[in-house]
Amino acid sequence: MDFLFNEDQKQLKQKVTGLCEQNLKPLEEKVGETNVVSREIASVLAEAGLFRLLVPREFGNTTETPSLVSVCVVREQLARRCPNAELIFAMQGLGSYPIVLFGDKEQKAKFCPLIASGEKIFTLALTEPNAGSDVAAIETEAVPSGDDYVVNGQKVFISLAPDADIYTVILKTDKSKGSRGISGLVVEKGCPGFDPGKRLDLLAAHPIGAPVFRDCRVPRANLLGEPGEGMKIALQNLDFFRSTVGAGAVGMAQTALDEAIRYAKKRVQFGKPIAQYQVIQFKLADMATELDAARLLVYRAGYLKDHGQTRITMESSMAKLYATEAAQRIIDQALQIHGGNGVVKGYLVEKLYREIRLMRVYEGTSEIQHLVIANMLLR
Repeated sequence: MDFLFNEDQKQLKQKVTGLCEQNLKPLEEKVGETNVVSREIASVLAEAGLFRLLVPREFGNTTETPSLVSVCVVREQLARRCPNAELIFAMQGLGSYPIVLFGDKEQKAKFCPLIASGEKIFTLALTEPNAGSDVAAIETEAVPSGDDYVVNGQKVFISLAPDADIYTVILKTDKSKGSRGISGLVVEKGCPGFDPGKRLDLLAAHPIGAPVFRDCRVPRANLLGEPGEGMKIALQNLDFFRSTVGAGAVGMAQTALDEAIRYAKKRVQFGKPIAQYQVIQFKLADMATELDAARLLVYRAGYLKDHGQTRITMESSMAKLYATEAAQRIIDQALQIHGGNGVVKGYLVEKLYREIRLMRVYEGTSEIQHLVIANMLLR
């Protein structure tokens, strides 16, 4: 894919690869599969300057605004080697990008240095018990009260909760207006009435929780954009980050392919390595082809965004849909090539098999991506 990268991005790829091998992998082994955010890993990402890729130039980036290709490069390389680091990097971006997009001068001056330095961990609070794919159905409400909003409601499946420090919350400021009454509000941990909630246990270990707001008082100054722009904030945020989910899936699938090739070369059955059997060779060929197709879709979306295309809704949905579904198939075949060992705890493909399943659900299920793509085609 290097033919799409500029020199800075080629160097970034090498930098992240080296960071994983030298600094992050030992921490990943120490942390293991966990549902707690590792501040040690976050510090390494921050010190390496990776969080600066998520803010505008005036706060430390080398580009005017965040480059989608660069974010995809980082996410692919981290997912390939260091999944805990990949999740922290991804959510630091997903939770803070609404501030970069819609924050006023004061909000950016307050929050962007915290994003870039990693001093605070950010996340996005969108999903609720009764509102997943149907964003307009959210029930969490913010009511004006003096210089504050009083927030009440429940969120669920919020990555990095309850450990995150700052939550970009999508909620309703005017229930009578339906989807036009949705707004974005930045809630800092420690606000009176904010309960970061309990941790959830998922199929694959993942820091995730269910924050609760009980008469939570948040300064009106933390409102992003104008009241009623919440749906716009959420959709533009997802437009950017859905293709990065695809990049993460590509990274995992690459690891699975590498493991399958390595195992097929050393596993001997009926007197020769299984890599010499045509049935295994065909599997590897299909896996590699799907992987390249997925990678191309991911970086096409990033390239178009970075080169001035305002909306990449269809391209990012295609990237997310195809890459996550293809990665599931690739990892499944890698496990099949491992035979019985593939389902044994301790083998990397078993872990990947559990981890990839989440990507087909979060930031819009595969079914929702089909609807988005179809709607764009039929307009």
